[in-house]
Amino acid sequence: MRTLVYDVAADSGGAATVLQSFYEEFKKDTENEYIFVLSVYELSETDNIKVLNFPEVKKSMLHRLYFDHFVAHKLVKKYKADRVLSLQNIELPHTNVPQTVYEHNALPFSEYKFKPWEAFRPWYSQQILGRMMKKSIRRAEKVLVQTNWMKEEIIRQCGIPADRVEVKFPPVEMLKTHPWKMDETCPTFFYPAGPPAYKNHRTFLKACELLKEQEIEDYRVIWTVTGEENEGMKKLKAEAEEKKLPIEFIGPVPRTQLFEQYASSVLVFPSYIETIGLPLLEARSVGAPILAADCLYARDGVEGYEKAEFFETFDSEALSRLMKQKIVEK
Repeated sequence: MRTLVYDVAADSGGAATVLQSFYEEFKKDTENEYIFVLSVYELSETDNIKVLNFPEVKKSMLHRLYFDHFVAHKLVKKYKADRVLSLQNIELPHTNVPQTVYEHNALPFSEYKFKPWEAFRPWYSQQILGRMMKKSIRRAEKVLVQTNWMKEEIIRQCGIPADRVEVKFPPVEMLKTHPWKMDETCPTFFYPAGPPAYKNHRTFLKACELLKEQEIEDYRVIWTVTGEENEGMKKLKAEAEEKKLPIEFIGPVPRTQLFEQYASSVLVFPSYIETIGLPLLEARSVGAPILAADCLYARDGVEGYEKAEFFETFDSEALSRLMKQKIVEK
C-alpha cells in the first residue's frame, strides 16, 4: 500500500508536532510506503518514506491555492498512491483515491459562534472554512480527530456513521516535576495562553476586579502574554495597571518553567474555544487544581479529575468565588 501524506500547511507548533508523530509511526510500518508532500518542514527519507518539499507554497495564499488545486493531485498520479492522508483539515481536491482527513481545527464545531465584526479570522474559519471541512468530512472514507468531544460533534453536525470517525490523540510530553504544592504565602493563579480574544482573559481580569472590591489582594495571577501583542491585550494590561490588580504579564515561557509553575499554582483556563486544551492535561499531570470554563473540550479533558471545577464561560462572579475559595484554603 502506498499512501500520500499531504501537509503543506505544517511548519511549526502543534501542526508540526502532529506531522512528526505520523512520520515516527510510519517509519516503523516497513510493509507499506509513504510519500510526504510538505512545504518547508524537513523530514529525513527512509527505506519506506519519500519526502517531497515545495517551499514556494508558503510565498502567499495564492501559491498555496494553486498548489492545492493544480499540482497536488498530479503527484497522486505520478507516484501511484493508493490513498491519501490529508493532515490539514480538508481533503486533497481533484483525486479519486480513498482519503483519510485529519481534523484538528475545532472552530467549526465549537459551541461559541463568532460574528465577522467581532473577530474576522475565527468567523471565517467557522463559516467559510468550516463548510469546506464538513464537505470533506462527508466525502472522506475515514476521519481522524484528537478528542472524543470532536468525534461526537462531527458525527452530530455532519451526519456520518460513528465507525468512520476515529480518535487519535496527539503525542503530549509531560515533564516531571515536584509534587504539586501551593505557595502558602501567596496563592498563585496561572493562565498559560496566547493573546487571541477567545482565550477570554477579560473574564479573568473581571474576576480579579471583583476580588479587589472585597479587599482580597493577597494572591498572584500570572499570564504568559506580554500585554503588547495586540490592541485588546494592550487595553487589558492598561486596565490591570490602572486598577492595581495583581496580574503579572510574563510572556511565553519554556516548557520546563511551565511545569514548575503548574506545580505551585491553580490553573485557571477560561478559554472558550480549544481542540484539546493542552494546559488542562499538563496541570492535571502534576496534580494541580483546575478552574475551567464549562465547555465541551474542558469536560472531555479533565473527565474524572477530582481537582477540576467549572464556571460558566463569561461568568466572572462565579470565577471570583472559586478563586476566593482557593485563597481561603491556602
